[in-house]
Amino acid sequence: MLRRCMLAVLNSGSDSDDARALLDKYRDFSVGFIQQDRGLKLVLNRAPGIAFVDGKMIRGIRELLFAVLRDLVFTRNEILGDGRFDLNSSDGITDAVFHIVRNAGLFRLPADVNLAVCWGGHAISRAEYDYSKKVGYELGLRGLNVCTGCGPGAMKGPMKGAAIGHAKQRVRTGRYVGITEPGIIAAESPNPIVNSLVIMPDIEKRLEAFARVGHGIVIFPGGVGTAEEILYLLGVLLHPNNQNQPMPMIMTGPTAAEPYFRQIDKFIGATLGEQARARYAIVIDDPRGVARAMRAGLQEVREFRKQQGDAFYFNWRLAIEPEFQRPFRATHEAMSELEIHESLPGHELAANLRRVFSGIVSGNVREDTALEIERLGPFQINGSAEIMRLLDDLLAGFVAQKRMKISGNDYKPCYRIL
Repeated sequence: MLRRCMLAVLNSGSDSDDARALLDKYRDFSVGFIQQDRGLKLVLNRAPGIAFVDGKMIRGIRELLFAVLRDLVFTRNEILGDGRFDLNSSDGITDAVFHIVRNAGLFRLPADVNLAVCWGGHAISRAEYDYSKKVGYELGLRGLNVCTGCGPGAMKGPMKGAAIGHAKQRVRTGRYVGITEPGIIAAESPNPIVNSLVIMPDIEKRLEAFARVGHGIVIFPGGVGTAEEILYLLGVLLHPNNQNQPMPMIMTGPTAAEPYFRQIDKFIGATLGEQARARYAIVIDDPRGVARAMRAGLQEVREFRKQQGDAFYFNWRLAIEPEFQRPFRATHEAMSELEIHESLPGHELAANLRRVFSGIVSGNVREDTALEIERLGPFQINGSAEIMRLLDDLLAGFVAQKRMKISGNDYKPCYRIL
């Protein structure tokens, strides 16, 4: 795990999303350590040349390599191997998420409510990428920081735009936070702008970190990974205890992306209902309007936290049920056994739909899951006829719009809708 995560960081800036191709290309890459009086020296053999300038490693790459080592060792020794954290309880999982992001240095004092989480796909068009930069630029001009999944595409664009906005406003403490996990980092290597990288142990803790550290959410066009994130957040916000919890959520893109968001909106309305649709706004082709709305929403979050006496840097009050916290391993058996029908409560249906999309993401980008699909065939996804029809239409739209993968000309689905 350490080797593959370090290789992903060293390959920062690559446009490929084929994890197996990356690992095969650098099959001779190795990681070693030399013990010294004052610690360890990291030794890299046959590392990608893109990480060096005139024989010297790029400073940002060095910092991200340290983040990999820090997070993997801390998680293995202090979280998973210590016994202090009850990872079978909801409070224990949240406590673990808090300690990982605190150890990573994400909490800075004095704290403020200014971190906009930007979600979106890595396989997006040039027009959508340029639009995400414009939104990031407007956010940066207003002093907001950006947090993404740290990869390319809609994860890179907002950071790049915000960096220019910060430069114009002479903001020298701009934060470009990337939150990822070991299973997908090789397929979505950190982009070069990330200056604060955190590697969570699994997808669920990664999503919880986004929800608890971020103050508002901007969603750009994407594919199944973006749909997973949307369903996760909506499922959490539909919990009765979160009814009064302010969390600005804006879906946005250029005019050409409007059909994508309308399709998502239709799917959410038909499966989770109007209560879910009320939790977000759709803004098309208006970067300045998005930034203004987000700043206004963050002011509401700030006042709410003040009134409740809550911390600005971590949302402890947000209620997250165990079904959104327990790791879901995408196997053929687990995917086929998911319950997906209209009689489920809204937040439970959202949790299971989120798992469907999580499994498809795993089949698209994780080399171990891809090998299982090659061996056993595509995942079988079953549920009520109406929801399966809606799901099939949504996924078919993603495939037609080439939102599943960058690498390769034709996408071969890793799933089958029954």
